[in-house]
Amino acid sequence: MLIDKNSHFEKSLNDYSFGKDKRITKAEDYKKTFSENNKYVGKYLIIWVRINNEKVLRLGIIASKKMHNKANKRNFAKRRIREIFRKLRPYLIKSFDLVIISRKSLLNSSEIEIKKELIDLLYKANVITVKNYNVLKDA
Repeated sequence: MLIDKNSHFEKSLNDYSFGKDKRITKAEDYKKTFSENNKYVGKYLIIWVRINNEKVLRLGIIASKKMHNKANKRNFAKRRIREIFRKLRPYLIKSFDLVIISRKSLLNSSEIEIKKELIDLLYKANVITVKNYNVLKDA
């Protein structure tokens, strides 16, 4: 059976994947991001922002024991943030490192509330353009 490579496996224009190259994996990268002191605080999330030279938008997520003692709750919070971010990624400006820290209140909130707050915080941090902010705000 011969499979045409172009027929079913075309890559879409918007890249929604979340591979290793799009994550902050090293402790030194987290430290560099925290040392910049670009911090934006919301009810559900805290965002730290740093400009990187790699022209790739990278994300690191932290859900500490301070948030919840149970690992499954912390993992749930991280999955929620990762999925919302994955959908927002095409609208964001590249060449930033973002560290998102979840807060206790995230567990009792809806996905829509978290998404709205994340959009607002990213706009304050200049990671989202005014045009894209207006598009996402209306959606």
